[in-house]
Amino acid sequence: MLKVIKQGVMASIQDIGRFGYRHYGVCRSGALDPFAVCLANMLLDNPPHHAVIEITIGLAEFEFTQPCNFALTGGCLNAKLAGRSVYPGWRYYAHAGDRLTFATSAIAQRAYFAVQGSFALEPTLSSCSTDLQAGFGGHQGRALQSGDCLNYEPSPSALKPLGVKQPEYKKQVRVLKGPHCDKLPAGSFEQLVNGPWTISEASNRMGSRLNSKALLSHDVSIATQAVHPGVIQIPPSGEPIVLLNDCQTTGGYPIVATVIDADLRMFSQLSANQQCNFVECDLIQARKASDKLSAHLAQFRLAKNNN
Repeated sequence: MLKVIKQGVMASIQDIGRFGYRHYGVCRSGALDPFAVCLANMLLDNPPHHAVIEITIGLAEFEFTQPCNFALTGGCLNAKLAGRSVYPGWRYYAHAGDRLTFATSAIAQRAYFAVQGSFALEPTLSSCSTDLQAGFGGHQGRALQSGDCLNYEPSPSALKPLGVKQPEYKKQVRVLKGPHCDKLPAGSFEQLVNGPWTISEASNRMGSRLNSKALLSHDVSIATQAVHPGVIQIPPSGEPIVLLNDCQTTGGYPIVATVIDADLRMFSQLSANQQCNFVECDLIQARKASDKLSAHLAQFRLAKNNN
């Protein structure tokens, strides 16, 4: 089993998300970078959608009580296995008693940690993701705590070393123009894409709040409507909110833009006080960006199977 020695700032069980339940008021949850989840699992020959540990900011420590092949993806939080540095995009072998530690980083926010065979978890509403707001899924419906234990099947032998190149994390994010730009003050969308914007310290898995010298203040009121991760809402204060995986299912703030699916993963690594900027794109470009990520997975699968 895997024992949590230090939980760090926050670590939780997440997979690619909980789909098909938003009409019941259940949010998606899931990893802020589902692509990193797929890569970590593929490194270990697990099904791509299986649950991993999402480690936020770092300062966490885990102990392997049984031998285990594991993989890291996402950002580099300066992890070490038994005192030796290990890096995202690679799989490794841990002996019984080895400890995996995560420090922190000025340029990375989240790492993803998978074990061969996956953790032994019971799905809730078709997913093992932790819904931190509602308190279900994952491990006891909450973030991991010191003393928690997660079961896995021990690895009989070490897999040969294998790594994968991860797509770059960028601070430039592509967006589609939102449905309420005609209701907001003239030029609001143009002001959004002219940026830059600074990530607020008030950001979390529900959403990234953005600050700037010139805010998008308004007095527009709209009827409450369905929202989803990627939507950029503008509250009256003018500070945009990029909704993320734990966001609510409905909202009443006007929507100025929507982050394309392929770029929403960038917010998994954008930490407080970092800057980002937005670039307008169209549906064709958005589809091409998603297809490029899918092709990356397909190419890695092909290369791994022929290795």
